[in-house]
Amino acid sequence: MPGLPSSTPPATPPARRWTTGTLVYTTGGIALLFCWLLFGDFAWAMRERSVGSMAQWYLKSIGVPNLVFGLLITSFPALLALVLSPIISVKSDRHRGKWGRRIPFLLVTTPLAALGMIGVAVTPVAARWAHGHFPAQNEMMVSVVCFGVFWTLFELGAIASQAVFGGLVNDVVPRPLLGRFYGLFRAISLIDGVIFNYWLIGKAPDHFTLMLSIIGVFYGGAFMLMCFKVKEGGYPPPPPLPPSAGNLAVRAATGVRGYFSECFLRKPYYISVYALLTFGVLAAIPVTIYAIPYATSLEIPMDTYGKCMAATYAISFGLSYFIGWLVDMFHPLRMAMVALGLYACIAILGTLFATSQTVFIVLFVAHGVCGGCYITSASSIGQRLFPRDKFAQYASAGGMMNALVIMCLVPAVGLLIDSTGGVYRWAFACGGGLALTALFMGMLVYRQFIKYGGHGGYTAP
Repeated sequence: MPGLPSSTPPATPPARRWTTGTLVYTTGGIALLFCWLLFGDFAWAMRERSVGSMAQWYLKSIGVPNLVFGLLITSFPALLALVLSPIISVKSDRHRGKWGRRIPFLLVTTPLAALGMIGVAVTPVAARWAHGHFPAQNEMMVSVVCFGVFWTLFELGAIASQAVFGGLVNDVVPRPLLGRFYGLFRAISLIDGVIFNYWLIGKAPDHFTLMLSIIGVFYGGAFMLMCFKVKEGGYPPPPPLPPSAGNLAVRAATGVRGYFSECFLRKPYYISVYALLTFGVLAAIPVTIYAIPYATSLEIPMDTYGKCMAATYAISFGLSYFIGWLVDMFHPLRMAMVALGLYACIAILGTLFATSQTVFIVLFVAHGVCGGCYITSASSIGQRLFPRDKFAQYASAGGMMNALVIMCLVPAVGLLIDSTGGVYRWAFACGGGLALTALFMGMLVYRQFIKYGGHGGYTAP
């Protein structure tokens, strides 16, 4: 009757659902997915934060020149990436199996990287043993050869997994949550950075082998566990390969032509996207790679250097989720361009004034924070701009451009520093130039981005 309370209970609002491909998540399912992915990322980030810094320390401790240092740390891995990433990425995009199309590759490459880390850890012991059997050889050269063998094993596993892990995230994380996920992803990485640099890196000179061995075992076990816990959905069949009646070599050549035609020639728009991502991520590389030699030249102890890195990561940690939220609101392309402009300003200041311990420490921390803001902002650009069904393929094409540039960049910076008698401020100058180049490319990409639908209706060409 009118005026009497209804006996019908109020309707319960339907539970929130998130979808990506054939995967459907409740809010609890999304939370569980994020927990496992971020657990794997914690192990991944510990690998990334530790191996490079400790390898750099070891090479400088045995006195390798800056040119050789740059070739080993960046150019050689970049050459491997140039060859491996496109092959692994395309095979992963086309693979179909009961474990999905990404996880089978991660299950193979993770143990390889872990074994390489343990090998790098025992390099000082292996080098002493090898030099005992070849006493006539230069001790530094023997150490570099031993390091190179294990470093190759590590990079093979790391590069192959890098080519696939981003594709896994793209396949299992709903697109509206990518910015916030990468914000959390970045936060976990920064927590790793704080732990390693504040408490551990200062102990590297005395406990190099023990520390890196433990990190290698932890990475291998933790990342494998994540692979078993994250489930991929179903995928439509891959597009058929073009018919070819020739032998294996002919089919391979056809595949290579098709890859380059699709990723570079048919759609020039993506070349500008690759260039943005390449120059943007490499802007911080000159200072980052030569930071330990730079700090050593200013007589800054490793423990103080580690505290600077920890401060950088702590500040970036406080910003990471907020930046991820801004990315989802304003789009990663816009946020990345803001970060590049800030980094260019810091690099100019470093070029002019970073000649004392205090100024270097302040600008080094600022460099790390601004560089981190770019990484957090730009992390999901590929997922937003590349075709979803061939994400890993297009991401690997961008990785090829990155590899080509970095192969030349870091040794060239090292040669420049050596030729100027150890003036490490040139690292800031090179980083600033790269940041301005990336900012220009970002403007070109943004014009095309608007043409293809913009923030609300973008469709990958």
